[in-house]
Amino acid sequence: MQRYVPHYINQTDNVYICIDYFNAMTLQQLQYIVAVERHRHFLKAAEECGVTQPTLSAMIQKLEDELDVKIFDRSRQPVEPTEIGLQIIHQAKTVLSNAFQLQDLVNQQRNGLKGELNLGIIPTIAPYLVPDFISAFVHKYPEINLSISELQTRQIVQHLKHSELHMAILSTPLEDPDLLEIPLYYERFVAYVSPKEELYTLDEISYNDMPLNKLWVMQEGHCLRNQIFHFCHDVQKRNNIYEAGSIDTLVSIVDKSGGYTIIPELHIPFLSTEQAKNVRPLVRPQANREVSIVIRPDFIREKLLNAVADTIKKIIPSSLLNERLKKYSLKI
Repeated sequence: MQRYVPHYINQTDNVYICIDYFNAMTLQQLQYIVAVERHRHFLKAAEECGVTQPTLSAMIQKLEDELDVKIFDRSRQPVEPTEIGLQIIHQAKTVLSNAFQLQDLVNQQRNGLKGELNLGIIPTIAPYLVPDFISAFVHKYPEINLSISELQTRQIVQHLKHSELHMAILSTPLEDPDLLEIPLYYERFVAYVSPKEELYTLDEISYNDMPLNKLWVMQEGHCLRNQIFHFCHDVQKRNNIYEAGSIDTLVSIVDKSGGYTIIPELHIPFLSTEQAKNVRPLVRPQANREVSIVIRPDFIREKLLNAVADTIKKIIPSSLLNERLKKYSLKI
């Protein structure tokens, strides 16, 4: 896992290209193979790229001839990449992403922030950031074409590595050496307890107080589930009736069926006055999570990175923010 420390770390990657070998390869050809892989159909890919199907097919065939490999298995319907083709397409996405970053870098110097921002975020963070983020970011940076995808961590990591997302907001650490993490803020977890439970009478709750057979949890694939299981060691004794897809659903289940669940503290303002009475702090050990911007090591759009970080800093309470983030701009 690579950790990014604002202001102190300046990391660059040197990329060497063998011009003699790839002198005939063009970005256009790379766009064509990425489009075919996305649509699994030559005609639809050609329509997306604004060319005729024969032109697109001929350019892809030329690339295959130059590389002396078959990128697509045309005998299958829909068309499928070959094993080596998938590797080439993944690399093509990275090359295209870096090329677009270079163009965006030039645009930023000339005209300020412009271009695309494809941002991924997990469902257990999205409700507390996305509504205010969209409003503030679009207002301040109207020439950035913003696209936000709400996905599970595993999906976001895959999209980042394939250059299908520019950056992401995730719960960290990920323990992934191929990604850089920039800590944004830290928030505690709290217990949300039904008044029907004995647990409700406590002013604060420790691990030893928690009857795990009454614990409602997120469904598999959500990072919040893993963080809760890390806090609650004997997970085999948990309630197995239902695993929820959202924190709102967990709260509603507790309200109607009893038991308790674990929620992040930024969810507390979403509770009614009556529901807020059901919140109890977790102690011994205290449970919390780190939330970070995650990027590829070859990401170079520093101004865009700071635009995202600065917008988030205005949304999250100052007391939760990473101390270095409060003081320094991010440098890459």
